[in-house]
Amino acid sequence: MTVLDGWQHEYITSNGIRLHYVTQGEGPLMLMLHGFPEFWYSWRHQIPEFAKDYKVVALDMRGYNESDKPSEQSAYVMEEFIKDVEGVIAGLGYEKCVLVAHDWGGAIAWNFAYAHPEMVERLMVLNMPHPAKFAAGLQTPQQLLKSSYIFLFQLPMLPEWLLQMNDYALLRNAFREMAINKNAFSEADIEAYKNAAAKPGALTAMLNYYRNAIGSFAQEWDLLTVPTLMIWGESDQALGKELTYGTEEYVQDFRLKYIPNCSHWVQQERPELVSQYMREFLALKFVGS
Repeated sequence: MTVLDGWQHEYITSNGIRLHYVTQGEGPLMLMLHGFPEFWYSWRHQIPEFAKDYKVVALDMRGYNESDKPSEQSAYVMEEFIKDVEGVIAGLGYEKCVLVAHDWGGAIAWNFAYAHPEMVERLMVLNMPHPAKFAAGLQTPQQLLKSSYIFLFQLPMLPEWLLQMNDYALLRNAFREMAINKNAFSEADIEAYKNAAAKPGALTAMLNYYRNAIGSFAQEWDLLTVPTLMIWGESDQALGKELTYGTEEYVQDFRLKYIPNCSHWVQQERPELVSQYMREFLALKFVGS
């Protein structure tokens, strides 16, 4: 794993657990939340880019890599994830942040922005639909098929066994098999993801996010007042592009950028373009911002 000069590994206690993060830069807080089956490393391209203007903090979410891994399945519910993020922002000495998130981190970010809009200056979500759109998508045969792995993950023990088989072959292969640009992931990158998932208790913790997820998206969602950017790799095998349609009905100030010929791993496959779209969004002026 390549770690650039200036990256610091730190720990913070939030919501009663110890969370690991990597940080670089000074200034306003930009907090980054990763997805499954990743860890802070999925933001390796964006950390140095935005450390020029921000204190960038890329978190290992609870259950992942170097962060604590509570053994109870009940510890992996949205209410706890929201408290984790709230505690990190306050514990770092900030009142608000620019929140950047992908996949499962995106689900948490959407929920956090609704729960604490005063703590989110800008929201940027990559390849994770608004919860209302995802819940609607799960009513369609095409998205149910794409999300069928979620139902497999509900089973006890079997998913852990399958993911560990042949030196974590399923997990390791997922990155390049889903990617359009296979060169986006080096052998060292894939080994880093495998090693993080292989830490004691990590696989079960990561899967527990899914085991508690059923039904958590189906609720009433008001209009979100936080200015929001969605970046979407159009060749996502797990989440259909149609899940983005109509998001503006739920977000007051909404921008959407599609990236063609790009997979679910959007910020790793097209890092320069993702960073460009992020910078353009940060430069926009919104009423009250």
